[in-house]
Amino acid sequence: MPNKTLIGPFNQILTLANLPLKGALRDQQLEVVNTGGVIVGNGKILKVGYYALLETEALRNGYEFQRLNHPAVLLPAFVDAHTHLCFGGNRSRDYALRIAGASYEEILQAGGGIHDSVLKTRQASQKELVESLSLRAHQVLSRGVTTCEVKTGYGLDLPNELKMLKAIREVAQHDALELVPTCLSAHICPKEFTDSSEYLTFIIHEILPVLKAEHWTNRVDIFVDKNAFSVELARPFLQNAQEMGFDLTIHADQFSTGGSRLAVELGARSADHLEASTETEIKLLAKSNTVAMVLPGASLGLGIDFAPARQLLDVGANLAIASDWNPGSAPMGDLLTQAALLGVYQKLTNAETLAAITFRAAHALGMNDRGVIGEDKYADLVAFPLTDYREILYYQGSIRPSKVWKKGKEVFSV
Repeated sequence: MPNKTLIGPFNQILTLANLPLKGALRDQQLEVVNTGGVIVGNGKILKVGYYALLETEALRNGYEFQRLNHPAVLLPAFVDAHTHLCFGGNRSRDYALRIAGASYEEILQAGGGIHDSVLKTRQASQKELVESLSLRAHQVLSRGVTTCEVKTGYGLDLPNELKMLKAIREVAQHDALELVPTCLSAHICPKEFTDSSEYLTFIIHEILPVLKAEHWTNRVDIFVDKNAFSVELARPFLQNAQEMGFDLTIHADQFSTGGSRLAVELGARSADHLEASTETEIKLLAKSNTVAMVLPGASLGLGIDFAPARQLLDVGANLAIASDWNPGSAPMGDLLTQAALLGVYQKLTNAETLAAITFRAAHALGMNDRGVIGEDKYADLVAFPLTDYREILYYQGSIRPSKVWKKGKEVFSV
């Protein structure tokens, strides 16, 4: 394997370097390298600059070349920091009911919703979960995402939560897409428990110790809402998880408020959803270090308002955008398309949208080693067959990447 490789030339390299983690961004703040190249080595970016100058250095030092003979714009590869990518079956029946007028709550009470996915995931073998997750992982990678968070939460008991985590690990070991597992055993109270408090105690004593001891994940999530777990129940659960050494993230403010306030109180890495957030929650998030993670796929899947992304940015929050790919409320799974549509309705700049699916999303996962094209960052890169970076969002996700690199290795090409 060559020690160093020069990749290029690119019509433009949009580095996303030297931008703040929080607050609104103007496109004028974007650093664009015209006719540029990138030198990579040992999985990292070693140098970014004008291609002609880098070519001279590469020839002098005997570097390898990966030459591009077509127009291309280079960006940091995308980070999808909230997904439910591992599941059995689908919920097309739920979707048909929803577009016919049934509410999320009505579908859940009728035996659909998360309970339906729990049943189908429990029935699926680990091999079946691996096969379906592998297919989705390839789709995600082909769309320019190289780091993807994946939650459990369709097992809701120790054997099936472990089955999901084993499937996630197996796919991660054989696929170029980097998967970040998160324990969402506290997704909803399973039918075999009649008391939500008792179930959360079960997770604390029977599931989390195993996950910690066997290093399955260092992240814990909980769905805080009127259809799942109350703030009063979630607080001690999360405090216990935090004391065990887990990082926290919270499904917050999707249908009712309270979750984002708890996320800020406990210093969670992110508060995710936020469709129901009011001015009070928006200001709390802006004053905190908790990332405001908005999920336009859930709004599109449920037919509800988008989270207040514009307001969050304007008061100084760290805004990330994720796909929420799941079999029920967000079946699309296309991060770039969702981000582009959110940007239209919330009036986000190119800089704000692209930051929200690269380095700001990576920060929500505690991964500040990617999401920017800069020295010593991971060489996770995506190229689009275009000449102007502004065309990426202009085409609203219909233009797909021509190449994707993970840690400097080409992992997708058309």
